[in-house]
Amino acid sequence: MLFRDRGEAAEKLAAALDAWRGRNPLVLGIPRGAVPMARVIAERLGGEVDAVLVRKLRAPGNPEYAIGSIAESGWSYVAPHAQSAGATAAYVESEKARQLEAIRQRRAAYTAHRAALDPTGRVVIVVDDGLATGSTMIAALHGLRARRPARLICAVPVGPAETLERIRAHADEIVCLQTPENFYAVGQFYRDFPQVEDEEVVKALTSRSPWPIAPKGVEGT
Repeated sequence: MLFRDRGEAAEKLAAALDAWRGRNPLVLGIPRGAVPMARVIAERLGGEVDAVLVRKLRAPGNPEYAIGSIAESGWSYVAPHAQSAGATAAYVESEKARQLEAIRQRRAAYTAHRAALDPTGRVVIVVDDGLATGSTMIAALHGLRARRPARLICAVPVGPAETLERIRAHADEIVCLQTPENFYAVGQFYRDFPQVEDEEVVKALTSRSPWPIAPKGVEGT
């Protein structure tokens, strides 16, 4: 399956999550790309939307390569390959501090006029536009589990089977539309996969107008 864009992927995820329609789920998107997706899913299911703020820990000299992740609560996940990527213990601690500061700035920008929505006792659906290593999703789920949701669900359009297995221990349920064998990057499963800017995230979290419905007529193949 090749998704046309994140909008189509969100519509398909909403259909797969239909059992939670009318249960007022809290749908949390991982910024930036998944927050507009979470808005679509929340509207289709009759729930609320917010962002779950998690940042990847970047490898020394290679900021695109994740060696772990850290959640808004301060809980962090350091991947087994971090040391082989050149990350000393001192480097990891300094990188955690940098990313926590980035999280604080992002929360202030995204929901400046309200606190983050409380997941306690609620059905919580955590959305990303795809999984690669899964470290960001693991940090998000772990941080939310400490807040005692009634049910914690990971929802993604695509991810490799081995990553889903790593995540299984952290979620009550996983909804994944496809688990391809040949997985190189999340973007390979989308025809259109542009970068989502902060302005679109803020709009997805604050706009009172209905979010646009994904255009019809082009199906994933």
